[in-house]
Amino acid sequence: MTPHRLFAGLLLLMMASTGLHAQTVYIDDTLLAPIRSGEGLQYRILHKGVRSGTPVELITSNRESGYSKVRTREGIEGWIPTRFLTNTPIARDRLAKATQELERAKTQLATLQEELNTLKSERNELASSEQDLESKNAALSEELRNIKSISANALNLDRRNSELREENQKIRNELEVLSAEKERLEAKSESDFMLLGAGLVLLGILLAVLIPWLKPTKKSDNWV
Repeated sequence: MTPHRLFAGLLLLMMASTGLHAQTVYIDDTLLAPIRSGEGLQYRILHKGVRSGTPVELITSNRESGYSKVRTREGIEGWIPTRFLTNTPIARDRLAKATQELERAKTQLATLQEELNTLKSERNELASSEQDLESKNAALSEELRNIKSISANALNLDRRNSELREENQKIRNELEVLSAEKERLEAKSESDFMLLGAGLVLLGILLAVLIPWLKPTKKSDNWV
C-alpha cells in the first residue's frame, strides 16, 4: 500500500469517526456569527453570518485556536469561534419554548377544568338520579306492600265467599228439606182431615140409622 493511499484511508477514517461523534450545538446570543474557511479572521468567509439560535452540527473543536468546525443544515462546513456556540438553545428560544409550553399548560388546565366541571355536573346529576331512584324504589316498595295486602284481603274475601256459598247451599238444602216436609205434613193433614170428614159422615149416617130405633113408640108409651 502506497503512502498516499494510507494517508487517504486515515483521512476518510478520521472524517467518518468525526461524523459519528458529531453533536448538535447552537449559535449563542450574538446577532450574526460568520463561518470561515479556517481558524482565524484572516480566512475567507464561507457564510456571512448564522443567526443566533440556529442549530448546527459540531464536527470538532480546537481549544488552542478557540475555533470549532461546524456544519449547517444547508451543508456548509467551516470554522466559527467556539465562544459563539452553546450546548443549549439561547434564552430567546428557551423563553419562546417556555411561553409555548405555558400556553399549552394553560390550555390543558382549561380543558381539565372544563372536564372537572363536566364531571361535577355529571356527579350532581347522578346524585339527583340516585335520589329519584331511591324515592321511586320506596314508592314501589310501598305499592308492593299494598298489593300484597290487597292480595291477602282478596284471598280472604275469596275464602269467605266460598264459605258463604257453602253455607248458602246448606241453607238451600235445608229449605228444600223443610219444604218437602211441609208438603208431606200438609198432604198428611189433608188426608187426616178427609179421613176425619169421612168418619164424621159415617158417624152421622150411623146416628141417623140408630136414633129412630132408640126412640120409644106410642104403643110402648101406653103400656107404661
